[in-house]
Amino acid sequence: MRWVRFSRAGETGFGHLQDERIAVYRGDMFVNPEPSGAFVGLSDVELEIPCLPTKLIALWNNFHEAAKKYSLAIPSAPLYFLKGANSFCASGTVIAPPQSHTGRIIYEGELGIVIGKRGKDIAAADAAAHIFGYTCVNDVTALELLQSDPSFPQWTRAKSFDSFTPFGPVIATDIDPSTLVVRTLVNGKERQHYPVADMIFPPAQLVSLISQDVTLMPGDVISCGTSLGTLPLRSGTTVDVVIEGIGTLSNRYG
Repeated sequence: MRWVRFSRAGETGFGHLQDERIAVYRGDMFVNPEPSGAFVGLSDVELEIPCLPTKLIALWNNFHEAAKKYSLAIPSAPLYFLKGANSFCASGTVIAPPQSHTGRIIYEGELGIVIGKRGKDIAAADAAAHIFGYTCVNDVTALELLQSDPSFPQWTRAKSFDSFTPFGPVIATDIDPSTLVVRTLVNGKERQHYPVADMIFPPAQLVSLISQDVTLMPGDVISCGTSLGTLPLRSGTTVDVVIEGIGTLSNRYG
């Protein structure tokens, strides 16, 4: 199933996307949602981010091929940071260039894990049961800001400008993440193409290990990191993060 959140006439709802229409549900997407029997046309609504995370946790250095190319040591535990909720935006939203920084802005096409139920200290064998589904993420980054001050790497500022975390447009359930391939297209030209199976820490392991540090809540997103092919964005370019089996996240920059 592919779940979406949508708005229409000032009200929000959620449901199951079926081709060009949405079967509207009621209740809680993560706890026994009930079909309402109503349908709305996809063209009659505006798609929102597909869930409302209490936090979005994003990985760095989580792919073997990228670690090899950049001579990075394989980490013994997930290396992650948080992105501010102000940076979340839906597919179709314009990614706004920051006014306080004029350096290079890069895209990072990634797979996102959506948590379905609360968990702390989740055992590895139980981690998959805490995953509701998967979505597409673009972890936009102000590249030079990361190391602009040698006394303090600025991960939060570099990655949390308004609109710097598009994700969606759907949450796909009942898929095997190990079979997925992440592709990023810039103005229709493929710039990234890498298999999820190349992850150093695969999705279920990430959920288990990160839950040892922080309590994961329904709707939280873990963005699994990116691989080779990230490049600076030019104003007016469109970035599509495409994961077959999930969908296409599309946003214009500038």
